[in-house]
Parts: sequence; C-alpha cells; structure tokens
Amino acid sequence: MKKLIETLKNIWKIEDLRTRIGITILFVAIYRFGSFVVLPGINPAMLDKLSSQTATGLMSLLDMFSGGAFSNASIFALGIMPYISASIVMQLLAVAVPYFQKMQREGESGRKKISQYTRWLTVGILLFQAPSYLLNLKAQAGAALATGIDWFWFMFPATIILAAGSMFILWLGERITDKGIGNGISMIIMIGIIARLPQAFFQEVTSRFTAITGGGLVMFLVEIVILYAVVCASIVLVQGVRKIPVQYAKRVVGNKQVGGARQYIPLKLFAANVMPIIFAQAIMFIPLTLAQWSNPENASWFLRTMLDHHSWLYNLIFAALIIAFTYFYTAITLNPTQMAEDMKRNNGFIPGVKPGKDTADYIDNVMSRITLPGSLFIAFIAIMPAFASLLNVQDAFSQFFGGTSLLILVGVVLDTLQQIESHLLMRHYDGLLDSGRIRGRGGVAAY
Repeated sequence: MKKLIETLKNIWKIEDLRTRIGITILFVAIYRFGSFVVLPGINPAMLDKLSSQTATGLMSLLDMFSGGAFSNASIFALGIMPYISASIVMQLLAVAVPYFQKMQREGESGRKKISQYTRWLTVGILLFQAPSYLLNLKAQAGAALATGIDWFWFMFPATIILAAGSMFILWLGERITDKGIGNGISMIIMIGIIARLPQAFFQEVTSRFTAITGGGLVMFLVEIVILYAVVCASIVLVQGVRKIPVQYAKRVVGNKQVGGARQYIPLKLFAANVMPIIFAQAIMFIPLTLAQWSNPENASWFLRTMLDHHSWLYNLIFAALIIAFTYFYTAITLNPTQMAEDMKRNNGFIPGVKPGKDTADYIDNVMSRITLPGSLFIAFIAIMPAFASLLNVQDAFSQFFGGTSLLILVGVVLDTLQQIESHLLMRHYDGLLDSGRIRGRGGVAAY
C-alpha cells in the first residue's frame, strides 16, 4: 500500500502524465454520458422489451461491448465494433491484395491511406448496421416510438445519428491514444465492459442466495476462487516472455570500441495481445446482424445456434477464429526476416545460428512454438463462459468468468499500466541526466 501511495504521488508530480490521465478520464466520461443519450423520438421508459432481449444470449455481449448503449437506444448504440470489423477487412486486404501490400510498405504515408480507407469502410458498415438496429428496435420496442412520427422520417435521420455516434466514438478513441494513456479503442471497449460488472456481480450474489440457482455462500466462494485463478493465469500468459540471446561483435565507432555485449530479444507468449480476441468477437457478431433482418422464428438451425454463445458450435468457431487471428496478427506485427536483417546490420548474431536466413528461420520457429500454446490457452479462457453456465452462473456474470471480457480487461489494464510505468521511468531518467550521467542497475555508469 505504501508503494502504491508513493507511485500515485510520483504520477501527480509529473505534469505531462497528470495531464494525459486527466484527458483520458474526461474523454471516457464523455463516452459514458453519450451512452445514455437516447435517439430523438424514442421514449426511454418503453424500452423494457429491448432490455430483456439484451439480457441474455449474444445480444448481451453486444450490449456489453457498447457499454449498455445498445439496450438504451442511445446515439452510441452501435459502439466501436463496426470500426473493428473494417480494420479486420483492411488487414486481410493488406496481406492478400498487392495494391494494399504496396501501400503498407510505403511507411507513414501508406498507413495514413489505409487508415482513411478503414474509416470509409466503417461508414459503409454503419450504413448497413444502423437500419438493422432500427428494424430490431421497431420489432422489440415499437411502442417506444413517439406517436405520429412517420417510420421513414424517423429511420433516415436516426441512421445518420447512429453512424455519426460511432464515428464520434472512434474520434474519442484516437484522441485518447494521441493525448491520453493507453490504446483509445481498447480503452473504450474496456470501459463498456466494466460498466456492466457491478450489476452482473450483484445479480450473481442475489441468485446464489435464492432458490434460482442455489448453492449459497459456498458456491459463490468457489466461483470467486476459480475466477481469481483464471485472472492470474491470464496475467501470466499476457506477460510471459521467451528470451532469445543475441551476441554483438566488437567494432570500432570513431575512437571508441563498442559491442561485444550479450542482449536478449524478448518474444511475448501472446504477442498479439487482445486484438485477436476483439477481431474474433467482431466476426461472431455477423450472424446477429443478419438475424436482425430476418424473423428469428424462421431462421435456420445454423443461425439460431450461432446466436447462442453457449452452444458448442459457436464456441468451436470462436476458439478457431482466436487461434487463427493470433497467428495472423503475430505474423504482421513481428517480421523475423526484418529482425534478422537488423541484427546482422548491427553485427549481432544468435549463438550457434548463422546470420541471415537461418536466423530468420530460427526466430520464426521459436515464435511458432510459443504462439501455439498461447493461442490455445487464450481460446480456452475465451470459451469458459460456456462452462460457467453449466455451474448455473448467471449469464451476465459468466462473461467475466473468463471469456472475451476478462481477456480484454487484463490486456488493456496491463498495457495501460506499462505505459504509465514507462512515463515514470522516462521522467526518472530525465531528472538524473541533470547531473551528467545515470547509473544502471548493475552500478555501471552510462553516459
């Protein structure tokens, strides 16, 4: 506790870090406020049926990712997931289509073009999803629509408002990334998830002490112990690192002899972080969008099964997508060939491995070996809510019993804390530089 208080004091002393945290809190507050701003022409008191629809099943997941905005018929009802879907498409195009491959290799200018295309694609997805949401709203809570309003003249401006709301959320996320702390998009998703946690926890406590599920205090304590174990395992996995030793040859630069030291390349067990989970969940929301255009009673067996996030088929496909996206995202974020070239350029080599292609193959093999168990374990944690439901855990609380929610929470919190730590270390070094030099942990002076 003393160390925590001291860290908070250090954060408060650093003006830049203090400002960034304040900006992050401000933008998050704006996002949460917008989640309760209802679409014009909708009576919020008549949305009980929509709330019931989003209480269970895949709808509950979608509502959770939007921070409750979906069930509130809010201007932010579509959330950030359309942008995630557009990002998936663009990243796949960057791998498969030569035009986008070339654009990606153009550096910063290419990334700006891809980002612009992603935004336009997001708008296109929104113009498809917004009418789907409004049709579902009409079916579930048609009585909430103000009397005397023509459906077309409600649907047309409401579609624009919903699309603009999601684009505004995207803007908030980008501002958090630029001016605040952490990845803004991931932060917004995390805030939406946390917003549902108190209610879900209260419902689970209530159900365990009633005749609905039974078990009382003992079963509730068992749940907490298992949840704690899953959280610890997730933290270990996200922070796990496999180090590859690199030896640097001695060389002369100017009048000084440099090199000769051994360093390490840290390869994370889960290098892709939370992005594969977010991408996989965005894909799993596609059947839900299709279902809003059709009558669920006349839907096919496959569509009905995919709408049940506790079904074996849903969880099988979800786990397979997570594994596939983990490999895909690791491949585009870590380039063994580039790493080998950089190492060779700086007179570095892995002991016992030839520089060049052999080094690239060695790094690639190590990444493949550590990515497989990591992706399998992440996939297992992601489908744990289905197993939790077998223990009569309430649907809302089971999403924190592993699943996408827990993985995103752990990943985003750790990433944010690491950024705060880096700011503290940078400030610490800046202060020591006033004396002309700093000392490393081993006591060796560095100039």
